Amino acid sequence: MSGSKINPLLTIEYLTTKPENKNFDRKSAQIKPKDLAQLITAFANAEGGTVAIGITDKTMRIEGINSIGEDRINDLINTPKDCCRPMPNYEPEFLNVENEHGKQDRVLLIHVRCSPDQVIRTSADKTYLRIGDKTQEMLGDNLRNLEYTKGARHFEDECNEDAIIEDLDDQLIQKYKESIGAPDVDTKQVLKARGFIKRRNDKEYLTNAAVLLFAKNIQSFYSNCRLRFVRYNGSQLQVGSEINITKDYSIEGPIPYIIEESKRFISTQLREFTFFNRDGRFENIPEYPEFAWLEGIVNAVTHRDYAMQGSYILVSMYDDRLEIESPGGLPNIVTVENILTTRYSRNPKISRVLTDLGWVRELNEGVKRIFSDMKKFFLDEPRYMNRDSKVTLILFNNIVMRTLRQKKLAMSHVGIENWNKLDDLEKSILTYIINQGPAKKSQLVAYTGKSGGTVNTRLNHLIECNFIEPNGNKSSPNRTYEAVIRKQ
Repeated sequence: MSGSKINPLLTIEYLTTKPENKNFDRKSAQIKPKDLAQLITAFANAEGGTVAIGITDKTMRIEGINSIGEDRINDLINTPKDCCRPMPNYEPEFLNVENEHGKQDRVLLIHVRCSPDQVIRTSADKTYLRIGDKTQEMLGDNLRNLEYTKGARHFEDECNEDAIIEDLDDQLIQKYKESIGAPDVDTKQVLKARGFIKRRNDKEYLTNAAVLLFAKNIQSFYSNCRLRFVRYNGSQLQVGSEINITKDYSIEGPIPYIIEESKRFISTQLREFTFFNRDGRFENIPEYPEFAWLEGIVNAVTHRDYAMQGSYILVSMYDDRLEIESPGGLPNIVTVENILTTRYSRNPKISRVLTDLGWVRELNEGVKRIFSDMKKFFLDEPRYMNRDSKVTLILFNNIVMRTLRQKKLAMSHVGIENWNKLDDLEKSILTYIINQGPAKKSQLVAYTGKSGGTVNTRLNHLIECNFIEPNGNKSSPNRTYEAVIRKQ
C-alpha cells in the first residue's frame, strides 16, 4: 500500500483510520458526479481539501474503484470540469491499494485547491462551503458574506435605497472634487463617473460607498461606521470592581472624518517620554512613531468589512502596546505571512477616494513603512493577528526601558539623596508627575491603585519636601499637582 505523492500526509492508514475534517473526506465509488460536485465546491470555497473515492465514509472499508469501470471513473475525474462553475483548480491522483476482498485495486484522490478570488458553484447553481467536517449549502446572508469574502461581490457597490444626494455632505463632496481636479463639475456627474450612483429597475441609487464616504449623518444609515478608543491603566483588561479603563471615546462620522478626528484625538492620548541624549540634554520622543499608528488606523478604516453589522473599529491602548482591531478578517488572498508583499483591497472604491484625498498610499507601501518606522524607534516588530473574523495590528513599546528612563529622570530631578528618603508609593507618584505633567488626584489613584486617602497623604509629604506644588482649590476635584522646577 502506498500514500499520496501530492500530500504525503494522506497515507492509506490515514485515509482508513482518521476522522473526516475540514480538508479531507472519503466517499464510496458509487457516488454520483452531481453529489461529488457539492463536496468539491465546498473545498474550493474554503481552504481546499482532498476527496478519497473508493473508501466508504461510514465503515472506512477499502472497496476500490476498479469495479465501476473506466467510464464512470473518468466521469468522477471530470466532475470539476463538468459539474462546477467555474471549474476549480484540482488534480486527480490514483493510489494502488488492496481492497477489502484482498485484490489489487485503486483509490481515486481528487485534490481541490482553494479558490481565493471567486465563488465556485455547482452546475445546479448551488453554493457549498466546508465547515469543519460538514458540507453546508450557503444561502441568504451566508452566501452574500461568502461572496464578499471572495471578492465576487462588494458591499461598497451595492445600492442604498434609503439615501439621496441631499443626505451627502456638500463640503466633503467639494473637497473630493477639488482633489480630483473637478471643482466645478456637477456633483451628480462626478458620483456617476466614479461609480457611486447605480441604476436598478430604472431607478438611480447611491451606493453604500457613497454614503459611507460622504453622508452628513452616517449613523442614520450605518451605526457600525465608527471608531472606539479605549485606554487602560496597566497591560491587561480588568473587569468588575477592578475595571481599569481611564478613557473611552467614540468617533462617528463619514470615513474621511473618522480618519481626521482619529489623528487629532489619538495624538493627544499617546505619551511622550524624556531621556538624556548624547549631549546631556533632555529630549522628548513619542511613544510610537506617528506613521505607524496612523497608517494602522487608515488601513483599518479603508479595508474593514462594512457588511458586518454591529461591529466597529476598536483602538485599545495599554501601558505596553497599542492594538488596532478591524472587523472582518484579512481580505481575500492576504495572509499574516504575506501581508508585506500581497496587494488586495476589500473596498477598492473607498480606497481610491481616500487615495485621492491623500490618506491611502499604494497598497503594502504603508504596511512596509509601519515595520521600518518601528524598527527605527528600536521597538519590537509589529504583529498582525487574523482570527475570530477580525484583524488586529499590535504595536509594542518598550515599557521596561521606558520605566527605567522615567525613574532616572525623576531621580535626577530631586537628587539621589532625596530620592532614597522617599517610600515606593511616593517615588511612583513623583515619577508619574515628572514624566506625565500636572496630574489630578483621581489620576494618581487610578495609576497607583491606592485609596484616595493614601495618595493624599503622600502628596502632602511631597509638597512639604518641595518636590511638587498644588494648583487650584484644595477641595476641587480638578486640583492638579505638578513638579517644582528646581534650579540646576
